[in-house]
Amino acid sequence: MINKIKQDIKTIIKDKLNVNDLIIEIPKRGDSDLAIPLFSYQKSLSKPLMEVFELFKNEIIQLNTVSKVEFAGGFLNIYLEREKLSFEILKNIHTLKSNYGDKEKNNEVVVIDYSSPNIAKSFSVGHLRSTVIGNSLKLIFEKQGYQVVGINHLGDWGTQFGRMIVAYNKWGNKEDLDKNPIDYLQSLYVRFHNEAEKDESLQQEARDAFLKLEQKDPVYLSLWQHFRDESLKEFMEMYELLNVQFDSYNGEAFYNDKMDSVVEELAEKNLLVEDQGAMVVKVDENQPPVLIKRSDGATLYATRDLAALLYRYKTYNFSKILYVVGNEQKLHFENLKKVSQMMGYNFDLAHVNFGLVLVGGKKMSTREGKTQKLIYVINEAIRNAKKAIEEKNPLLEDKESVAKSIGVGAIIFNDLKNERHLDIDFNMDNMLKFEGQTGPYLQYAIVRIFSILRQNQLDISFVQPSIYQEDIYFNLIKLIDQFPHVITKASEDLTPSTIARYLLNLSQEFNGFYAKVKINDENLHVRHTNLLLVDSILNTLVEGLRLLGIKHLEAM
Repeated sequence: MINKIKQDIKTIIKDKLNVNDLIIEIPKRGDSDLAIPLFSYQKSLSKPLMEVFELFKNEIIQLNTVSKVEFAGGFLNIYLEREKLSFEILKNIHTLKSNYGDKEKNNEVVVIDYSSPNIAKSFSVGHLRSTVIGNSLKLIFEKQGYQVVGINHLGDWGTQFGRMIVAYNKWGNKEDLDKNPIDYLQSLYVRFHNEAEKDESLQQEARDAFLKLEQKDPVYLSLWQHFRDESLKEFMEMYELLNVQFDSYNGEAFYNDKMDSVVEELAEKNLLVEDQGAMVVKVDENQPPVLIKRSDGATLYATRDLAALLYRYKTYNFSKILYVVGNEQKLHFENLKKVSQMMGYNFDLAHVNFGLVLVGGKKMSTREGKTQKLIYVINEAIRNAKKAIEEKNPLLEDKESVAKSIGVGAIIFNDLKNERHLDIDFNMDNMLKFEGQTGPYLQYAIVRIFSILRQNQLDISFVQPSIYQEDIYFNLIKLIDQFPHVITKASEDLTPSTIARYLLNLSQEFNGFYAKVKINDENLHVRHTNLLLVDSILNTLVEGLRLLGIKHLEAM
């Protein structure tokens, strides 16, 4: 609601100041509720600031949510009708509950490509970022009223399967494969790369094997299908633990029969150029060309991603498509967008890039066998969370379920609180702490509020809105009121961290309020006035955590 007031004030002032981007601040602390730094526009004004102030003073005061307007120290200070505004904000949140912050449904479709692990490799800690960032963006865009299609573009095709098949045929056996498929396949993958460093001919064998796979050799296809089926079983365990869902699991292999038409379209539009036997598209004189087809006839990732892009547009008619993929793929997605534009398409395509997950400050690599399986990490987090519960609340019911929510929530929040383009260090001890910038800290704040509300049944008829005029109340109310704007900002910037940092701020402000104000006051009116505020904080925190893909708890 305060953002609506800001827009009303901007409408009044902008033309008179002749500025396009008027700054209206919401001071965290201070006398006024809104402040405009008029001094920053002084150079472009022909009149003294005081005269300019007089031009729109009366119009602003006439807004029914404004009580007073003053000019001091180069600032236009605006005071709001705190009592009326606060009660309106809190009643609205109490009524809407989890729908607070929702935008009206629209007919626009957003496609999000995320997670997308490689078949025949373990789901490692390194796959976590794409999965949780993409899942959060899916929830955020749904909250913004979009129809969202979540796609898990499985890495189930490519030259790595040539390597895997060669490794299996040379050193593998079915008995060991059936005992522990993923770990066994991964050990073969590591062995292949170790052997290939000594014998370069292995790489050519792998390329030949992949070409046979593309030509639908029945033996190779059967092996590939087995590798895929076993991998998916492990992946589904991860997604269930992380509470992540997808609308499509169509991976790279799905587009095998859809690439020829893309190559034909590129040729028809005179975009294909032969380069040393390969077919390429030249997008920029200063960059290497985009490889579409190798000299041996095998297709490449760019071809498949183009086929996937066009298929998704024809299938979903999206207005925006997001690829949640690491920083290292920046050039690939720049080229994908450029080539599609050269073909005559003008897609709103964004690469949602992110940094690496580091363990002890070092990058992990499957080839060297140093990946940390996510299932092991999650189980360790759950065990540690359960140990903490045993110490803090040994009589708690359903400890297993609570520990699972704490452990998984801690891992997700540790990722999403960071700016996504930065590398993050994976430190189990830090992320499970119940204080500081952690998931358990937020979950505990919510548990505390549930405890308060269990002891008292809120009755709005007893609320005394005049109490909300005090700074300690109104500063919190202003912060709660920012939640819809925070969600919009997160969707515009494609940054779940915007919501994560907001929730930390709100929790910290609540804890400060809790320490200073006796919420369960003996005075009936004061108590219910406090409860309505606390109820609104609870709704906001619970919904905010949901948008990050984290479950809240009512006891822990």
